[in-house]
Amino acid sequence: MDFITIAKQRFSVRTYTDKKVEAEKLDKILEAAHVAPTAANRQPVHLIAVQSKEGLEKIGKAANIYGAPLAIIVCADHDKAWIRPFDKKQTGDIDASILTDHMMLQATELGLGTVWVCYFKPDVLRKEFDLPTNMEPINILVIGYSDEGEADINRFGQQRISMSELVSYDKL
Repeated sequence: MDFITIAKQRFSVRTYTDKKVEAEKLDKILEAAHVAPTAANRQPVHLIAVQSKEGLEKIGKAANIYGAPLAIIVCADHDKAWIRPFDKKQTGDIDASILTDHMMLQATELGLGTVWVCYFKPDVLRKEFDLPTNMEPINILVIGYSDEGEADINRFGQQRISMSELVSYDKL
């Protein structure tokens, strides 16, 4: 399958079956994160893969994970992140997002559904998972077998801004 097809097939899944994600598939998803690029190759990220009932309940105190059997808490390590010298922009959140996107698309290729959750209570995740102060939870990638069918791969003509609104050449 080519990249554009995978990207078009991915959609936000909010209803999952109770089928567990196989270890081999989780390994491939985590490998996709492992090979993702980061600023200056600092790799200022940490993933917490949560599959246990107890762990999923802990996440459930902070966010809706839609009954999925797997959730990955994606954290940025502020002690390791590269900092742009001109304006002191720290890139940990960007790096964490790149890893999340790689995992999300790998999961799609493997026939799994995902939803990228940013609506969560970070203080609750910090407490429940005993995160140190340098480790910021950036998002939660929810993964499982979709109970919603497949996405309409032709939906982008109606759901996206036009290419001319998205792209300009040589000036704004």
